[in-house]
Amino acid sequence: MKLHFHSAPVPEGVSLADWQNWQWQLRHSLKTKDDFASRFVLSEHEAAGFDAAGSTFQIRSTPYYASLAATDEPKDPIRQILMPTKHELKFGAQALLDPLGEKRNNPAPRIIHRYPDRVLFLVTDTCSVYCRYCTRKHFTGGDEAFVRSRDYEMALSYIRSRPGVREVILSGGDPLTLSDGQLERVLSDLRSIDSVEIIRIGSRMPVVCPMRVTPELVAMLRKFHPVFLMTHFNHPREITREAADALTLLVDHGVPVFNQLVLLNGINNDAAIIQAVSRRLLYLRAKPYYMFQCDPSEGTDHLRTSVDESLAIQRELWGRLSGLAMPNLSLDIPGGGGKVGLVPNFEVSRGDGWRSFEGWDGVRADYVDPDPAGRARPIDADQYQDEWAELVSAKN
Repeated sequence: MKLHFHSAPVPEGVSLADWQNWQWQLRHSLKTKDDFASRFVLSEHEAAGFDAAGSTFQIRSTPYYASLAATDEPKDPIRQILMPTKHELKFGAQALLDPLGEKRNNPAPRIIHRYPDRVLFLVTDTCSVYCRYCTRKHFTGGDEAFVRSRDYEMALSYIRSRPGVREVILSGGDPLTLSDGQLERVLSDLRSIDSVEIIRIGSRMPVVCPMRVTPELVAMLRKFHPVFLMTHFNHPREITREAADALTLLVDHGVPVFNQLVLLNGINNDAAIIQAVSRRLLYLRAKPYYMFQCDPSEGTDHLRTSVDESLAIQRELWGRLSGLAMPNLSLDIPGGGGKVGLVPNFEVSRGDGWRSFEGWDGVRADYVDPDPAGRARPIDADQYQDEWAELVSAKN
């Protein structure tokens, strides 16, 4: 079946040329209560959220992304992602300013180093849309569109001094809010470091401002391969014709796209919605990669699902989506413990050297371990031990 994608509506009085210009979208972002009230009928809860926004988290949306939300329905899923409410003022069951413990894993300016072989490089603190469930409220939404020169050089120096760091993930903020020239400088400097093999760019711009993905941008990215784009579609309605064209342009230019979805209460916590997102993305050659448990950042308790509910969604999808379309359910351990994978428990019993499993459709069988005496170490394993030791000690 061929999938069809609908275009976002262009507001009256706006030319198509302006609407399709990503810089116009950023310049005309909705930021204030009056901006949003001119397009939406604000509910009492939303109005209270705007009034208290200065003490919680910045508010911003591109006109494009705002056009995807219903104007008079507060429960609309897109609207709940971009619109503050008074629920953000509640402390909740768990509320952390830095839920991933990034400040304790910050050995150099703009560097987060939690895993031995990769680092996050926070190249900007700016986003074009401030999602209400943001995990980095302690950093995002400041006034540094591009990292200061001194901090930039210190970050690069840190990466150069750690040859075990094979992968750099550009994050922020949103790296694609930078100009092509700024982004090219970062990529060029990273490619000058011999130990850096993989560069990832984490961006929600293909979702909230897909016109940012231009022929000029993808041609520039192509010069620095391998570059991976990690995007962040949460709902099938975000996958418009404009977003589909952006993803197609990326993969056609050799930029693999992986999606990192967050499970959000009242927005996408339903197996049918996750299936729709995953199938549409896979059709566009974007791999559904992660399905994250929402991090307990401040003001997000009303948006978080329980782990049991998330596991139930994954179990329902398990036998109905191919491995290509199935995102990995994962949770970031609060405080900086890193990611842990969550999967439904299909094991029903075990004994000495055997385990019994029941699949998603009720088929049950035993799996018996091989004879321990028959196991052998690979004869060429020694040649990889130095590389493994370097990886293990890289963070130190």
